[in-house]
Amino acid sequence: MASTDNVYFILTKKDEWIAFPKAGSIFFMPENKFISEMKKSSPPLKLRMRLMKHHSGREYDLETNDMEQLCVEEVELLQALPDDAERLRCFRERHDLQAAMQLVIGTEVTVEEAGKKFRGVIQYTGPITSASISCPIPGSFFGIELQGPDRGKGHCDGTYRNVRYFTCDKNCGIFAPFNRVSSLLPSVQEPSFQSERLELGDRVTYFIDDKCRHGMVLDLLEIGGRCFVQISTDKDESGKTGGEVRVPLEAVVKGELPAEGESMDVDTPPEADTDYLYMGLSLNSMVEVTLGEGNTYGIIRWIGKLPDRSETMVGLELDDNKGVSDGTFKGQRYFNCPMKRALFVKLSSCRPDSRFQSTSSNHNEKMQPEDTDQTDHSTAELQTVPPMSTEQVEQLLTGRMKGIQGHCNSCYMDAALFSLFSCSSVLDSMLFKSTPPQDAPIQRTLLNDIVNPLRSNGFVEGKHIMKLRQQLQKHGYSQSFTTDEKDPEEFLSVIMHHILALDPLLKLSAAGKVQESYCYQIFLDQNHRLVLPTVQQLLEHSFHSAGLKLAEVPSCLILQMPRFGKKFKMFDKIIPSLELDVTDLLSEGPQQCMVCGTLAQIECIDCFKDPLFSPTGFKVFCRNCSEQVHSHPQRLSHKPESLEIPKGYVERKNPHTMIRDKMELFAVLCIETSHYVSFVKYGPNTEDWIFFDSMADRQGETDGFNIPEVHPCPEVGEYLKMSPSELAHQAPRDMKGVAKRLFCDAYMCLYQSTTMCLYR
Repeated sequence: MASTDNVYFILTKKDEWIAFPKAGSIFFMPENKFISEMKKSSPPLKLRMRLMKHHSGREYDLETNDMEQLCVEEVELLQALPDDAERLRCFRERHDLQAAMQLVIGTEVTVEEAGKKFRGVIQYTGPITSASISCPIPGSFFGIELQGPDRGKGHCDGTYRNVRYFTCDKNCGIFAPFNRVSSLLPSVQEPSFQSERLELGDRVTYFIDDKCRHGMVLDLLEIGGRCFVQISTDKDESGKTGGEVRVPLEAVVKGELPAEGESMDVDTPPEADTDYLYMGLSLNSMVEVTLGEGNTYGIIRWIGKLPDRSETMVGLELDDNKGVSDGTFKGQRYFNCPMKRALFVKLSSCRPDSRFQSTSSNHNEKMQPEDTDQTDHSTAELQTVPPMSTEQVEQLLTGRMKGIQGHCNSCYMDAALFSLFSCSSVLDSMLFKSTPPQDAPIQRTLLNDIVNPLRSNGFVEGKHIMKLRQQLQKHGYSQSFTTDEKDPEEFLSVIMHHILALDPLLKLSAAGKVQESYCYQIFLDQNHRLVLPTVQQLLEHSFHSAGLKLAEVPSCLILQMPRFGKKFKMFDKIIPSLELDVTDLLSEGPQQCMVCGTLAQIECIDCFKDPLFSPTGFKVFCRNCSEQVHSHPQRLSHKPESLEIPKGYVERKNPHTMIRDKMELFAVLCIETSHYVSFVKYGPNTEDWIFFDSMADRQGETDGFNIPEVHPCPEVGEYLKMSPSELAHQAPRDMKGVAKRLFCDAYMCLYQSTTMCLYR
């Protein structure tokens, strides 16, 4: 059986009285059997799973709440770890796992072996054992060829158990799991004080008027047969910081010589040349370098060796047009970015971006509880910042360190707030409505510290989200708001209902009674026969099986997709309907006969699944068409009912101009392995979609901080234009970009009525 024919889970907790299996063990079961179990009217509390072992794949009955589902890539990496406890730790902390998914052949790395770290280059990624019936996915290892002074410190030549996976010299190869492999931190190189070949980014000493000064090489020039060095100066002739100077090559020395009155032990590398070893710089690190006019900021997009250059170099994508190319160096492409945004410098010339050091340093201290209710909010002015326009999104909101910064299981809150407020104003009324004094600080935090900064600057620090969580916990709504993962609907219910007392968004009519709610969970009966449903179909089926109607058109409709908890999906893919037609879901209001288009007066619930007119959906008719439709022998048993038509309603002469009530999709929250992300529709064009992850990357370990990221995902629009039959043939793992997550992991779809939100 192929690995893709199974579903995989990791056991996250177990009965303490049972010695085996251990938490951290990986289990699997056939996908078709799993789907069959999940589609039962009562989802199972336990599932019979097989332990992933090469020799003894025993089966166990496991509690569904004790497991988390894994994707194939995660299984491949985690299977390489022999220790169950270490496997569980890596799964929960996630940053090592996510970083490993970005490593490819050719990446320069460090590998830990017997307590020591060695430099090397990845030459192979994949399994080194064969799959079996009891272990369909063997562990994926990294085959690393050691480099430089670490050559000869390995234990193979690229072979494992007489099978060759890559080629290198004897004892220069190591096979290691992902938790022992990390981005390259180059070894210390002593500075040279001789006139050797200069390289871009070198720290140099230059002499003008017999005075010694320091700077960084920006360019090497040949003018009139003579060589010059363009240098970004630390200080100019008057002592001011910044500036550029062009100096003859013979007046430049590589390295930093001590200026007059200074002393330096030549056996100890200068501090400026060694700091980078302790900064944890790697691919996608946000850094700054000193150029002529001061500091310039960018992101490391490439690390490696350039032709004829001995030291480790980096390719930076700068924040502004101060670079020299679009990711090419001497005609060779190393990465892609806009023109004049790329700059190649020595890794040792880079420093962590100081703009975010306040976030990383003492980060735990910043996240400690604070007395959030002592601020005087009574005199603070309410400032209105509108949602971001299409142009603002492209200019201010996309990139790393954008969106809302995640911290300590906050992704459910980050994704919900970003989806609701970044590009939509449908729920802005909750930010300004009258609130009891005891809850006013929470409203102010939401408006002044989160929504306004998000819309004006495109970034919200994690400490502000933590402040909101602390306020909610202090008010007694949950004692674990600051630590535990929650569901978005739980958070939204607390904010909208308990704190801000917002009028319910949704009014449902059932058997003549009106029920109120803020979100709607879609439920289906087990005879739905849907395979690749749209949200429109799911909502209609749910209303049909529950006997519900809308009492009125909501301004905002928050729909939870049919799932069994966060872990188990009812459908492999769901198509988010860009428009939701709620006309036929209303309990009152004029509707069109689906046959002739005149005013409908009859509805037949029994015709809902009749495929003659459409596969599914509510069927309404005028009296004449209803009589004809129900004269058919197959429909004689149907029981049509009269529709409620508003008193005084006069049918228009042209019935086909009847306006239908539609809502538009503006955001989708998705979940995969307990982590929430969101997609937001930010403009009128098909491709105007952005993807947000509050914990896309991480800088540092326990004392570090998460790096949120927002990036365009126009590929989503391409797939949403496809017909259901075309989408059905799209294999999830082959879908472009992040589109798979939208269709396969949808948890909550957010719709707005551009008409009704004007009145509420």
